[in-house]
Amino acid sequence: MIKILAACGAGVNSSHQIKSALENELGKRGYQVSCDAVMIKDINQEMLSHYDIFAQIANTDLGFPVNIPIVDAGAILYRIPAMAEPVYSQMEQAIQSIQK
Repeated sequence: MIKILAACGAGVNSSHQIKSALENELGKRGYQVSCDAVMIKDINQEMLSHYDIFAQIANTDLGFPVNIPIVDAGAILYRIPAMAEPVYSQMEQAIQSIQK
């Protein structure tokens, strides 16, 4: 199981849309993923250490080094398949890079 963390400002809307989209699309592609959605301000190194991939909505300086693959997932929110496809492809590459 690949664990993905999505985060947005409030941890309510955008991150949950990305969570749902990633779980659905990556499931269709044959990957077992679980995605959690949180507020960006709540992320710390300890929390991030429990995840395999960080799906950020915007390039955010968390104040510490992120040692897992980061995928910019904000384009999913436009709900335009041509914009979301590169995100899913990057996510697949990140999954393959961690060999889990």
